[in-house]
Amino acid sequence: MTAAPTGTPLRAAAVRCTRIAARAAAPCVALLLAACVAGPDYRKPSVELPVTWKVEAPWRESRPDDAAPKGPWWQRFNDPRLDALAEQALANSPSLAIAEARLAQSRALLAATSAAVLPQLGLNARAARQKISANRPLSNYGSPNFSTVQNDLVLAMSVNYEFDLAGRVRRSIEGAGATVEQATADYENTRLLLTADLASNYFNLRALDIERDVVDRAVALQRRALELVSARHDLGAATGLDVAQQQALLDTTLVQLDLLKRQRDQFEHAIAALVGVPAPGFTLPPDTRELAPPAVPLGVPSDVLERRPDIASAERAMAAANAQIGVATAAFYPSVTLSPAFAGVESRSLSTLFDAPSVLWSIGLSATQVLFDNGRLKAGVDFATAGHAATIANYRRVVLVAMQEAEDGITGLAALERAAAQSRAAVASARRVLEMSTARYEGGASGYLDVITAQQALLTGARQVVQLDGQRMLTTVFLIKALGGDWQREAAERVGTTGQ
Repeated sequence: MTAAPTGTPLRAAAVRCTRIAARAAAPCVALLLAACVAGPDYRKPSVELPVTWKVEAPWRESRPDDAAPKGPWWQRFNDPRLDALAEQALANSPSLAIAEARLAQSRALLAATSAAVLPQLGLNARAARQKISANRPLSNYGSPNFSTVQNDLVLAMSVNYEFDLAGRVRRSIEGAGATVEQATADYENTRLLLTADLASNYFNLRALDIERDVVDRAVALQRRALELVSARHDLGAATGLDVAQQQALLDTTLVQLDLLKRQRDQFEHAIAALVGVPAPGFTLPPDTRELAPPAVPLGVPSDVLERRPDIASAERAMAAANAQIGVATAAFYPSVTLSPAFAGVESRSLSTLFDAPSVLWSIGLSATQVLFDNGRLKAGVDFATAGHAATIANYRRVVLVAMQEAEDGITGLAALERAAAQSRAAVASARRVLEMSTARYEGGASGYLDVITAQQALLTGARQVVQLDGQRMLTTVFLIKALGGDWQREAAERVGTTGQ
């Protein structure tokens, strides 16, 4: 018997140690591979924002609680009819239904994408009776073929799983999650735009109701003046020219009533479409109550980034586009799949289907690595990168537009406040001028043209007051929309901010 070489036990021990080390290192390698996620991690880009708004009296800065839930902002106007219309629009709007359906789609896509984290299990069953041809090609020349007719019963469980080594699945889930958040912001933005559009049309209609009431009162005044000058003409104290001038003024004012009615009908039809009612079957009774906009508190400009849903949507679009870069980059790495993997039973008869000899199984891994694709994968990464750059540019554009709209609303509302006050003073002056010119005409100190001119000036001034009040309401709606919707009443009351 030949003695074993003295190095053999050492080599055997070394082999065992190497195998143990390999087994211990395998999980570490798997963890390292699992920690590798293709593509860049998402970082929100910074934007330059002013420290404060460019405000003028009567504005002053407040600090609304932007993190708190926002309620129905239209209720700030204390108009029950507007509240009812807003609820009807939110319930029946096709635009809001479309946004809600897209949100449901994005949530379903996230659920489908997230399902790839776990293996896919399947149950396969087959029952067949088949005949094998005796004339089929031979497997070898020494084994003749025979025709057989037999059953084939199979019941097996299958497993399919993709090992996410390069993070493709994780990036896909990340992108799908950002898409859900983007769809949620789009839904909120659609809701904000819908209610703002409704409020704008509603206050336009309300302003026209008040303006028509002003013109109606002017018509009544002009009719009385026509009766007066006609009576004076019958007595020989006024000329036919005076009567004709007053009649012409009355006819012109009546034309304005018809034009105002046409404008009101258009806003009423627009409101009908927004609330989901056919225009021929929708009507709103006139409402001549005075228009008074609510106070709007101002936060710092950066608050707009947290409040406006369109900015949130643009930011989430960046996150989704960033995740797509990772998905495209993961295509450069090997794709490892547990497939085919199954276990089950197969037999010619049902009585032996679950016997031990009927058991069958298979397990294996498949790996795919692209070696040459003529730049297709790189083009996919370039496409995703360019898409991400576009979302960054769009985000900055949306932020700039938001700053512009908010500043326009702030400065515009302050200017309208001053103009409305001056316009009311002008109406008071015009009313005194009409009284004085009428007295002078009746006393024979001046002609009737002065009375006509004073009546026109008073009507123009009174209509201007109503129009400015309507613009104040519209600008308030515009500002609330620009600031992202509702705010917390307690915060506004605490700082005592007013927009009037």
